Amino acid sequence: MRQCLTLALNHTTTRNAFGGPIAQRPMMTSVLADMAVEVEAATLMALRIAKATDDMGRVEQEACFARVATPAAKYFNCGRAPSIANEALQCHGGNGFIEENPMARLFRESPLNSVWEGTANMMCMDVRRAIARDPRTADVVFSDAEALAGQDARFDRLLQFTKDLTRKAIDDEFYARPMTEAVARLLQASELLRHSIPAVVDVFLATRAGGSEAWGVHYGTLGPQACDVSVAKAIMERAIVA
Repeated sequence: MRQCLTLALNHTTTRNAFGGPIAQRPMMTSVLADMAVEVEAATLMALRIAKATDDMGRVEQEACFARVATPAAKYFNCGRAPSIANEALQCHGGNGFIEENPMARLFRESPLNSVWEGTANMMCMDVRRAIARDPRTADVVFSDAEALAGQDARFDRLLQFTKDLTRKAIDDEFYARPMTEAVARLLQASELLRHSIPAVVDVFLATRAGGSEAWGVHYGTLGPQACDVSVAKAIMERAIVA
């Protein structure tokens, strides 16, 4: 995902059209900023789980955390990767599709991890099974998020929504996928609150915290409730130097 974003940023900041770099066109800025938020959230979640994995042999809480967070992140990040690859390809236009461009390989390979060593449904079943077998796993995940409660009402609502949905999913497998997505988004929001800048946190919570009209289905649909072009440009420029 990060490589796709990097290639998209490199192409759009060096490709001139309409009187300047296409990255400076408002629609393209919105696309790139939206992608940057998604990639940063995915990266921070992956790094948090890597830390839990490093410590799980000696810290029981981290072992419980990893037991739920690992399949949740695999389900969510691997499912989002093709959408990032597709949008990065759009940023390149036709040049991105030809085999001489690395985007072609990234686009072709982007779905692989979502089926390698377990499909999306299998990962959601793993999350549900882990919580059902040992409720401490969910308690540790929620405790990790609860340490950040009170900083933003949208985060607090996401936390409560995820708790409620988790209880429902344990009783009914039908809700396993939305529960797993909610857990992943909660993990991402938590790590963004800890490590990112206010602009990224605000856009993430405005668009990805659930039940919001500030974000559409595709990248680049950041609505006025999420941010304006100046905020989007700042996020895009931050991704360039990250």
